[in-house]
Amino acid sequence: MALVDLIRPEVVKVPLVSTTKPEVIRELVECLRDAGKISDVEAVYDALMARESLGSTGLEQGIAVPHAKTAAVSALTVALGISPKGIDFQAIDGNPSKLFFLLLAPPDQSGPHIEALADIARITKSQAFCRTVIGSTSPEEVVELFSED
Repeated sequence: MALVDLIRPEVVKVPLVSTTKPEVIRELVECLRDAGKISDVEAVYDALMARESLGSTGLEQGIAVPHAKTAAVSALTVALGISPKGIDFQAIDGNPSKLFFLLLAPPDQSGPHIEALADIARITKSQAFCRTVIGSTSPEEVVELFSED
């Protein structure tokens, strides 16, 4: 399943209210819980924070991809968060992150996780597209932009 098929309004948080890395991760995990995508918030949060402790998933140009493998999901699961002002996510380029793709995959499934990372890399190559998404004001608008990509 393509990444764009997983981006639905109920898993998009715009704008994020969080101002720190742990808060962003928790806010997106709670978004997934509220959407009925996960049942164990603490297990998912702990898995994501353990992955972050190995090295930040803050990439370049305002993109962050916090991700983890966890038995709390049975298939690839995505949440998307947008922070127009940006949040310090200890990104590679030192700039604030504004677009957050949170990915979760079951421990025994590598393929979909890798494909989603490749989709994110392809989608975010366009700085104009990223700016448009970051300027979105509703989850529905974000979903529409991704479905047009």
